[in-house]
Amino acid sequence: MTYKSDLVMRLDLARSLFLDMGSRGAGEMGRGKAKNVILFFVLTVMASIVVTLTSRWGTSVLALPPPEDTPEEILRTEIITEARSPIDGKPLNAAEYAELQAQLQARPTPKLAPSIRQNIFLLDLLKTFRLLFPFLKF
Repeated sequence: MTYKSDLVMRLDLARSLFLDMGSRGAGEMGRGKAKNVILFFVLTVMASIVVTLTSRWGTSVLALPPPEDTPEEILRTEIITEARSPIDGKPLNAAEYAELQAQLQARPTPKLAPSIRQNIFLLDLLKTFRLLFPFLKF
């Protein structure tokens, strides 16, 4: 039974109960019974809505990734045989990349003048003070 046919059946039942109540008169049926019928109808509609909404929540979760998408586990095990130069961004093969890395590590790092190092240290210190005391204007 589908959701629509179930809802139509419940609406027909509630309509027939209301029509039956109108033919006998509200006095014969009693106010308590009329409240129960209305309460039954309201609860039935609410339950149908809740079931419908919750049954559609999981549809997006059950979706699978597209077949052309390579799983992460396979990507982690792949051996990378090509790279880009950190200097100019040109494509390199594995041997050229290893040679360039060896050259870069063998070259001594350039030294900065002591006055420039002092200025960089003071700028870092000023940045830290601004983080700690944002209300002060340095």
